[in-house]
Amino acid sequence: MKNGKTGFGIIGLGAISRFHATAIEHIQEAQLTAAFHKVSEKAQSFCRERQGVRPYDNLSQFLSDPDIDIVTVGTPSGAHMEVAIAAMEAGKHVIVEKPIEVTTERIDKMIECAKKNKVILSCVFQSRFHEGPALVKKAIEEGRFGTLTILNAQVKWYRSQDYYDKISWHGTWKLDGGGALMNQSIHAIDLLQWYGGPVKEILGQTSLIGHKNIEVEDTAAAVLKFTNGAIGVIEGSTAVYPGFLKKIEICGTQGSVVVEEESIKYWQFKHEKPEDDFIRKNFIDKTSSGGGASDPSAISYKGHEKCFRNVIEAIRKGIDPAITAEEAKKSVEIICAIYKSSATGRKVLL
Repeated sequence: MKNGKTGFGIIGLGAISRFHATAIEHIQEAQLTAAFHKVSEKAQSFCRERQGVRPYDNLSQFLSDPDIDIVTVGTPSGAHMEVAIAAMEAGKHVIVEKPIEVTTERIDKMIECAKKNKVILSCVFQSRFHEGPALVKKAIEEGRFGTLTILNAQVKWYRSQDYYDKISWHGTWKLDGGGALMNQSIHAIDLLQWYGGPVKEILGQTSLIGHKNIEVEDTAAAVLKFTNGAIGVIEGSTAVYPGFLKKIEICGTQGSVVVEEESIKYWQFKHEKPEDDFIRKNFIDKTSSGGGASDPSAISYKGHEKCFRNVIEAIRKGIDPAITAEEAKKSVEIICAIYKSSATGRKVLL
């Protein structure tokens, strides 16, 4: 910590790094200190745009920088573990882009390292920090839905063939960890399990329909059984033109809510409260971006900012962040179970 500010360093300078940098720049108590890329020119170019940010092309030197308190990781998904562990071994707190990693085995190694080094390991699931989804979680905790019956997550997005062709790791099992589910639908799946609680069993189907020359699925569907008895349905695709905002539906015996990105599109309960009318009037059309439905860059930095603020607060108070590594693991476990179910044609028990 320098001048009372939490120092950030970024590993991986692809498209998402600019959202990380912008989020950090909007936090008064934070400072972007350094950036790492193994290609020197990429590190130099990134830092030339940002005054006072030091470029590194040597990871050990980057991690030895005493002004870095938190490292954010934006490398390809299946390359998160190695750099995250190196950072934690160097005593840095770590925030990893979603998914935290692509297998539960690799995630467990990261969790073990964080515990050993007594550092925070968190993951970017910015949807949890938006006001609309947070209001839904509060209503569930208050028991306003009665008994939860069915929960749906729909991520019907569009990605062109160029999206996969131009970036070599997109659409690969090793570095992408999967397709429409692991890369695009994971935010909605995280919300679904956050709302519904632990998942007991899964039956899924995946397919490659609208793209070619990729290893993974571009379309998938699954039925989930939650431990509380509720049924869940997941639909995910990158082959739906022109692409729609992600949608979550939560239904119970005493109420139902529909959330589209940050907006609450439907909010109705059997037992009304005074704030319900206010919510219906003030949380419609709150989504301020394209949500990534047809353009992966059409998102806002604000969710990252809230996530980063939460980790800074957790460090300063000595508490867990809202998104622990254990929380981040849950959506990956569900997605891997869907892949296994599709491959075997059988229900998978968690």
